[in-house]
Amino acid sequence: MEAELIALASTSEEASWLRDLLYEIPMWKKPMPHVLLNCDSKAAIGRVQNKFYNGKSRTIRRKHSTVRSYVNNGAVTIEFMKSCDNLADPLTKSLAREKVLIVSKEIGLKPKEL
Repeated sequence: MEAELIALASTSEEASWLRDLLYEIPMWKKPMPHVLLNCDSKAAIGRVQNKFYNGKSRTIRRKHSTVRSYVNNGAVTIEFMKSCDNLADPLTKSLAREKVLIVSKEIGLKPKEL
């Protein structure tokens, strides 16, 4: 759960930075929508939604407060996504060949022909 919380913290910081960058471009509509972050850990999402962090690690507590502030400000929202629906799984985990082929087709990659 700590790894997911660290990933949510860095992702929410980058999403907020991109949101602020797009806000400065005059072509975009001004009420900037929030950035949707998908997470496959219900424990990490529940920990972020809880306003108190009762862990012992100070660095994880800081990551929790970072994500919590971005969620409270409306810069990002976090939703649950099942691992089987996550298109980033082949990039982060070792999967069976069939799952890699299915996900590769879903993201638009062409299969390698032998």
